[in-house]
Amino acid sequence: MKRFKSWFFIIFLVSNSIQSQKKDRYSIFTIAFYNVENLFDTVNDSLHFDDEMTPDGNYHWTLERYNLKIAHIAGVISKIGQSMTKTCPDIVGICEVENLKVIKDLVDHPFLRPYGLNIIHFDSPDERGIDVALLYKRDRFIPMSFKSHRLLIFNASDKRDYTRDQLVVGGLLEGEEFYFIVNHWPSRSGGVARSQPYRQAAARLNRRIIDSVLRLNLEAKIISMGDLNDNPTDRSLKNSLTLSDTKNLQSPAFFNPMESIYKKGEGSLAYRDQWNLFDQILLSKNLINKDRKLYTFWKAGIYHPRFLQTETGNYKGYPFRTYVSGRYTGGYSDHFPVYAFLIKQAN
Repeated sequence: MKRFKSWFFIIFLVSNSIQSQKKDRYSIFTIAFYNVENLFDTVNDSLHFDDEMTPDGNYHWTLERYNLKIAHIAGVISKIGQSMTKTCPDIVGICEVENLKVIKDLVDHPFLRPYGLNIIHFDSPDERGIDVALLYKRDRFIPMSFKSHRLLIFNASDKRDYTRDQLVVGGLLEGEEFYFIVNHWPSRSGGVARSQPYRQAAARLNRRIIDSVLRLNLEAKIISMGDLNDNPTDRSLKNSLTLSDTKNLQSPAFFNPMESIYKKGEGSLAYRDQWNLFDQILLSKNLINKDRKLYTFWKAGIYHPRFLQTETGNYKGYPFRTYVSGRYTGGYSDHFPVYAFLIKQAN
């Protein structure tokens, strides 16, 4: 009987070891994007329209409120994908940040400091002074090139409409060449139809960037992410960039995993009881493959835990914002973040 118990114990240990090896068989790489909604410092910048986001402005934006916002956003980023990876995302695209200082305050916060995130950022000509940026783990991704591409658009009076640049970062992920494009396309201000040409221009610029990368290396893996201010089924994406069916994916069309999520009625922001999915992550076709020795797309989603949602009232379930109708509520952002997982067979 004792011998039987001994063999049973050995088998139990071996079985647990095998199960543990199966769990550790894949390396997971997490990409996230987050529109952090008006992450401004408290200093009045005379070159931009940021007056309302100052202590004396309409929003009474104080250092105390700024520090709480930094803590909120850092906490959110640190949790995205953590249930799968036990760590924060490896790559994070962000938008609606005022300058390099606020991004440094963000990555230096105790919630994010342990992860060693580096920053790539350029000042854009946006009238409000908001930019895009890329955060990356220095121990997982090695940047080799980065450039900011200007979007030139003009209004009905033929005057320049200053908006955000598109940031492109190329580098190596465990020997594989990757390019990340961070976007914040023109808003729907003035109406969807009236502003649509601006987003189509942004899509064309995105297409030109992608084509220029592919001319240098046809095998480069490209991920374009951002707040596109259009849904996955809108003209700006379907005409210029994406297909939804991986079986018919042709170069240089991109796969948009957010489209199936949107068609289920889910979104990253809400307006007048309608969900929109403006925050998207697009993938080049070589990330849809069956070669498990290379990084391949696994799945994507919207990160919307309960603490990021408004708890009560007319906006119950909506993103919990910092301000609602000019009233300070101490929330996070008017957008939920989105994410995508890449997997690769571990060595």
